[in-house]
Amino acid sequence: MALSEHHLEDDIHPIDIVENVASHHDWDFDRIGDDQIAMAVEGQWRTYSVTLAWSGYEETLRLVCSFEMDPPEDKLPLLYDLLNRMNDQCWAGAFTYWAEHKLMLYRYGLILSGGQSASAEQIDAMIQAAVSNCERYYPAIQLTTWAGRTPQESLQVAIAEAYGRA
Repeated sequence: MALSEHHLEDDIHPIDIVENVASHHDWDFDRIGDDQIAMAVEGQWRTYSVTLAWSGYEETLRLVCSFEMDPPEDKLPLLYDLLNRMNDQCWAGAFTYWAEHKLMLYRYGLILSGGQSASAEQIDAMIQAAVSNCERYYPAIQLTTWAGRTPQESLQVAIAEAYGRA
C-alpha cells in the first residue's frame, strides 16, 4: 500500500502525515507538540535524529537531521571548508555545524504556501534524502576531522562511495 493511501482528506496537518510515515517505517518517534515531531532513523554509520516542525505562519515544513559531533578545535577551519564543498554538491538542503551544541545538521524546508499540502511520499522522500546525504558525507567528515585528510581528499571518498553502491 502506498503511503498516501492512508489519507482520505486533503487538509491533513503535515505533522500528522509525518507521524504516519514514521509509523509506516517503524521508526521510534515522539510527537513533541501539535507542530513538531522527532524520530530516530537508523543509518549505516549511525542513528540520526530527525525532527520535522510545521510553521503555519511561514507555511513551511522544516526538517533537521542531526548527529552529535565533537571535532578537535584546530580542525574546525577544515570542517567549515568541507561543509562549503559538500553544500556545493547538495541541490536541496544544506549542512551546517552548530559548535555550541556539538551537532552536525542537514536542514531542508518544504514551502507549502497558498494552502498546498505535502503528500506522504514527499515527506518520506525528504526524510530519506536527509539521511542519505548524512550517510554519504559522514565518512568525509570523519576523514577531515580525525584522519588528517584534506577536504578535497575526503570528498573524493564521498563521491566514490556514492557511485560505488548498487
